[in-house]
Amino acid sequence: MQQTVQFGIAGMSCMSCAGRVEKALKAVPGVTDAVVNLATETASVSGSTGLPVLVKAVQQAGYQVVVEQRLYQVSGMSCASCVARVEKAMLAVNGVLQATVNLATEQLNLSVLANIPQAELATALDKAGYQLRTLPQQKQRDVQSFRWFRQPLWSVLGSAALTLPLVLPMVGMLFGRDWMLPPLWQWLLATPVQFYFGARFYKAGWGALKAGTGNMDLLVAIGTSAAYGLSLYLWWSHSGHHGMPHLYFESSSAVLSLVLLGKFLEQRAKRRTTDALKALENLQPSQARVLVKGQWQMCEARLVKAGNIVRVLPGEQVPVDGLVTEGQSHVDEALISGESVPVSKSSGDRVIGGSVNLDGMLELTASSVGSESTLSRIVRLVEQAQGAKAPVQALVDKISAVFVPVVVLIALLTLLGWGLFSGDWTRAILNAVAVLVIACPCALGLATPAAIMAGTGSAARLGVLVKDAVALEQASKINLVVFDKTGTLTQGKPQLSQFTVFGGNEPEVLQWAASVQQHSEHPLAKAVVNAAVGQGLSLHKTSEFSVVAGKGVQARIDSVLYLLGSTGWMQQLGLELPLDQVQVAGASVSWLVRQHDQGPELLALLCFSDGLKPQAQLAVTQLQQAGIAVAMLTGDSQQSAVRVAQQLGLDQVHAQVLPADKAAVIAHYQQQGYRVAMVGDGINDAPALAQADLGIAMATGTEVAVNASAISLMRGDPSLVSTALELSQLTYQKIRQNLFWAFIFNALGIPAAAFGWLNPVIAGAAMACSSVLVISNALLLQRYRRQVGK
Repeated sequence: MQQTVQFGIAGMSCMSCAGRVEKALKAVPGVTDAVVNLATETASVSGSTGLPVLVKAVQQAGYQVVVEQRLYQVSGMSCASCVARVEKAMLAVNGVLQATVNLATEQLNLSVLANIPQAELATALDKAGYQLRTLPQQKQRDVQSFRWFRQPLWSVLGSAALTLPLVLPMVGMLFGRDWMLPPLWQWLLATPVQFYFGARFYKAGWGALKAGTGNMDLLVAIGTSAAYGLSLYLWWSHSGHHGMPHLYFESSSAVLSLVLLGKFLEQRAKRRTTDALKALENLQPSQARVLVKGQWQMCEARLVKAGNIVRVLPGEQVPVDGLVTEGQSHVDEALISGESVPVSKSSGDRVIGGSVNLDGMLELTASSVGSESTLSRIVRLVEQAQGAKAPVQALVDKISAVFVPVVVLIALLTLLGWGLFSGDWTRAILNAVAVLVIACPCALGLATPAAIMAGTGSAARLGVLVKDAVALEQASKINLVVFDKTGTLTQGKPQLSQFTVFGGNEPEVLQWAASVQQHSEHPLAKAVVNAAVGQGLSLHKTSEFSVVAGKGVQARIDSVLYLLGSTGWMQQLGLELPLDQVQVAGASVSWLVRQHDQGPELLALLCFSDGLKPQAQLAVTQLQQAGIAVAMLTGDSQQSAVRVAQQLGLDQVHAQVLPADKAAVIAHYQQQGYRVAMVGDGINDAPALAQADLGIAMATGTEVAVNASAISLMRGDPSLVSTALELSQLTYQKIRQNLFWAFIFNALGIPAAAFGWLNPVIAGAAMACSSVLVISNALLLQRYRRQVGK
């Protein structure tokens, strides 16, 4: 049976690693396609091959599949046959590698892929007749204990602590101080850095050699080993002589420490790509009130079946997708749609799981549950977009694949040439080592992390968070920015935009309207109250306040009944409404009515709209001036979207777009040749953010949107988008400049070393100069200042 499985892979460091894993997976019989994403460190494999075979193929290639150890409680078991049945049910789940049940403790120990949701495991166990329960968090932590000395940060700190005493003497030389440690102490400090903390580079480098290629890890391993080996040789050859030999232990240790730091920062950024999926899964309500044999019972939301009758009280989350069969209410769908104005729901209307019921009681028939729910579909869309192969060109790794064997060959030719033709093998060894030292990838190791750290530091100062180097490269190529509307270009809060009075003076009628709604939590009610308070109006005391579910509110002021609500409600009361008075296109409309014995009296028309952010026009203008097209993508009405587009002068606009379709719109632009940046702040934007070449999220929005994006804006200021793109482009330019200077030093220094014009000391100094130049060039990014208007 054809299937697609995704899993995480640990141990990859560059594009050649990803290519090697991809090649190994495609070689497995039964695999029709395999895509390895270095940015997310995941593999997506299609075919009929079982998961254990795929895991073995990854391991044979020298990498590890990311596996979690999970401990659960199982209820319903009674004998040994139950144990076998539970284990069989778990092993049948695609993604479970091992299952062990302890009947005495009723505990289930699983080895599973990291992206397998608990709900999928629980559903499989339910079908087998058992129930899965989560153990207390402390027990889970005990099972998945991660010893401190195996954490990546320990490698960085430990390596740096041992390297610092080796580097300090170089600082002392600038002040005429001799702080140089004896050779034995230098060796004792450098050896753990080289072979304990640097073991990962040897392992990865050896894997690259077996695959017949070169990568950054191999460069680091060869370069640092050359410096370390040269130090041992000079120490040994100097034994019995007076004075201190010149050693290179500090060079090998410093390079390893800096590269380890860069790897740590990179891995920490990559891990956040999975947080979006976890946050989405956590949004699903855990409990539901279901009608069972005439009685309302609370149960886990995952157990609700299609066709079940579910009741949702005011203030509760809707547990599943469904159709309303009884009741009226307003539902806040901002969680899913990103639109802040609550939607009226009554019999026959569709509600979405995860939305919030505001005021009335609703009964609904469950329609889409489990993996077919709207929320689950959004999870799959994000997962699919993130699992696609990123268009990243790893420049360093491509060049190093040729650079490494060339350098080794030149060093070997230098050794043989000097040794055979001059007979001075000591000079031959020194010249060969000089070649390796001058080619030591110190500058190469610093080129990317130094620029990233300087650039992202400057960006953070300006309110822009850039998560990884992939975002920097993508940002430099963007030619279309697509904005979400609500909460991104607009305030995300409805405002009273039109107030037309039909009876009485305007301040008095506004005072009545605000007084009637002062006890309501509805966003439109708050907008009216804010408008009245803003004009310095005091509110009347009211009595008999009540919410008419799905219609509006009513209350008495001085024994007179006032009603404020929807057009449908007013028409039910028999009023003829002057709809031609509505002047705000796409606005939400309410009416204020005073009830008399002879019938209702229409007092006022209220229109609500979402105002533009003060920086919205500036944001669009900046991008267009930079030659970048600007479009808008929203789930709001066509009229409202067109009005905003006309105000801002947008190039294109897409309205009434469902969450599942937003990613498709982005993909359509990409098919036309655009490099697309998507800017959003809601859960509904997450699939589009992941699909886009560059996802930019407002940090003032939902956590899901932030985690699904590559760049986050720390303030709700859309004009920061142009700053993010400009600074990202500058940072990526610095990376390319640094790589150029790193290689130009090698291009000039290697021939000089091979011809014997550079001894190892000069070669080491040249290598240090290349590092200083790279760092100094990167630090220029800290001088970046946001221009006026930006």
